[in-house]
Amino acid sequence: MDSVYLFFVIILFILAISDLVVGVSNDAVNFLNSAVGARAASFRTVMIVASLGVLIGATFSSGLMEIARKGLFFPAQFSFNEVIIIFLAVMITDVILLDLFNTFGLPTSTTVSIVFELLGASVGIAIIKITGSEQTMQDIGQYINAAKALAIITAILVSVALAFSLGALVQYITRILFTFNLRFNLKYYAAIWGGFSVTGILYFIVIKGAKGASFITEGTLDFIDAHTSTILLVSFVGISLLLQILILLFRFRVLKFTVLVGTFALALAFAGNDLVNFIGVPLAGLKAFQVFIANPGADPDLFMMSALNDDVKLDTWMLLIAGAIMAITLWTSKKARTVIETSVDLSRQSEGSERFNSSIMSRNIVRGTRNLAATINRFMPLKVSEWIDKRFDAPDEITVKEMPDGAAFDMLRASVNLVVASVLIALGTSLKLPLSTTYVTFMVAMGSSLSDRAWGRESAVYRITGVLSVIGGWFFTALAAFTVSLIAVVILYYGGIIATFGLLSLVAFLVYRTHIIHLRRSEETKANKALDEITEGLSTENILTRCSVTIQQVMKECLAIFNETIMGLVDEDRKMLRNAKNNADALNVSTKRLKVHINATLLNLKEDSIESGHYYVQAVDYLREVNHSITYIVNPSFEHVENNHKPLIPTQIEEISRLNGEISLLFNEAIEILKKNSYDEIDQIRERQQNILRLLEENRKKQIRRIKTSETGTRNSILYLNILAEIKNLTLFIDNILKSNRDLWMSGKQPAIKINPDLNQNNTDL
Repeated sequence: MDSVYLFFVIILFILAISDLVVGVSNDAVNFLNSAVGARAASFRTVMIVASLGVLIGATFSSGLMEIARKGLFFPAQFSFNEVIIIFLAVMITDVILLDLFNTFGLPTSTTVSIVFELLGASVGIAIIKITGSEQTMQDIGQYINAAKALAIITAILVSVALAFSLGALVQYITRILFTFNLRFNLKYYAAIWGGFSVTGILYFIVIKGAKGASFITEGTLDFIDAHTSTILLVSFVGISLLLQILILLFRFRVLKFTVLVGTFALALAFAGNDLVNFIGVPLAGLKAFQVFIANPGADPDLFMMSALNDDVKLDTWMLLIAGAIMAITLWTSKKARTVIETSVDLSRQSEGSERFNSSIMSRNIVRGTRNLAATINRFMPLKVSEWIDKRFDAPDEITVKEMPDGAAFDMLRASVNLVVASVLIALGTSLKLPLSTTYVTFMVAMGSSLSDRAWGRESAVYRITGVLSVIGGWFFTALAAFTVSLIAVVILYYGGIIATFGLLSLVAFLVYRTHIIHLRRSEETKANKALDEITEGLSTENILTRCSVTIQQVMKECLAIFNETIMGLVDEDRKMLRNAKNNADALNVSTKRLKVHINATLLNLKEDSIESGHYYVQAVDYLREVNHSITYIVNPSFEHVENNHKPLIPTQIEEISRLNGEISLLFNEAIEILKKNSYDEIDQIRERQQNILRLLEENRKKQIRRIKTSETGTRNSILYLNILAEIKNLTLFIDNILKSNRDLWMSGKQPAIKINPDLNQNNTDL
């Protein structure tokens, strides 16, 4: 029997390693988004600083481990077997949930997930115990520490509101002080700001956080408590003077230093606060197992876990191992970077393509906020309003040039994000409240971006939808964590070892599936970024060349989809038609991406190239129309076969097959003209086009005759006539694409460029 429970404990620690990986992938956004968003240093440097913070912060966690052991339920009311089942259900649920959120790039709270998982699992076992006894549901308070759970949940909710408010307030004051043109005021106040920021970090991370550290002695703690004011004053004065000297002698970049120190501090606070979420439950399971085997002959169903009420001081080496796993994950996890991108996109200062769509709620919020702002402005003195607006003027050209390439916001906002979030999280840690580091850092970043007027009228509705989506995900986390862990604990309780293997297999399968989904989403994101990078700084000539290459590639893919659709329709092959439908959807995303980035492309054309811009827009529009025509052929064909409607009759198959051959010749000849960039043979294309139009007219008349004689049914006729109509559109759009591309090259006065005919089959980006 002991060997079975030893196996369960081993499983707990295996799940703990998985939880560390998926948990850090989600929580890396907490301390990396500001430094990465502001490009304060190279990514490698930021990662080194964050890794050191995580390693050191891991040793501050031992004081929080009690949350997993006795914070949410009364262990004395549960047997050893029940406690192990609770812990298994919690870890299984945690890995599934966090990996799911990581896949879709949504930052969620590991604290909320672990709290509600513990609640759900312990409530599940409590209900089982109550139903098997004379107790009623009113007695559930004997098992669940409702007061502690309520305190934790309340602290999390309060921290969210406080984080947003403080982030907005501090950023507003700081921006008024420094403005966006930092070079004018930074030389006067940089040292004081740096001294204040670093002192605040030292106070809340070192002084307050030291109480939970595994290596701090009681004597050291007493000294810190007795001399707190002196330490703070000396730190502020000393750091401010040191920074001022460095500025004068070496032109020291205080904001960069503050951001890196803040990144280190926030990583340290994260590890000190959130490590309990990943290893607290397995360590509690180990403690329970050690107590159980120390009592030979004890019945696991009757041996109560009152021993978990005792305080436990973990060895530093155990915490360092956990910290090392977290640090390694920072460097290797691709999902971590996906989550970071979501937070940075929602808080970036510039406009661009938005990750989220608008919603009714976001539109109403923006409308209401505008009305409120207009009302406030009516009561504010005009001079005050003008002075404040001037402090928020956009940065001038010199400031923009001084900013690192690709920065989403400046380092002043990054430092505010880090300082405010570090202070709040470290304060929660010192009070033994496992605050959500994700909620705090995310809401601070959103509050500061709001104050910085990053959410302009061009982007506000999309950013707010994103914020609401993330917040909605937090509520989903709580509900899903509670529900899934409750279901899992019931399955484990009644299913035993077989259920354990079944749920572990489910975890492995779901992690694999989310990995595949994340790869697909990453490819789409990578394509968008590649297009952004391609369109930046390109000359008119390069844009024209890439336009021609893109048109060729889209036409090749359209032809392949068209051929596959006709073959699938003729053979009634659902698999082939489904594949054609998926390819058409993917192509639609690619051509839509071109449309979205038209603005950025046109900005890179020569100032006097109005004509080139006009023809470029035309070419992209025609590409979209070709894609639409293909879609309007594929989707009805797939639905026709999917719904088991009558197939095409032999004469229709013969007619559509001939059209397929003609369309293939038309596409291939058009692609060849684009490759050579020689339009002398465009008359041949038009002859082919006229031949196809004649065939279409003949086939349409034949189909009308078949309808009159009732040779084909209604569904068959609708599909066939629809295909004929879209083939006609395809034929016309191909001619228009060639003319637009010809005019585009002529307007750009670009000599013929030989393009490699062996184009990358996956390259549809301009």
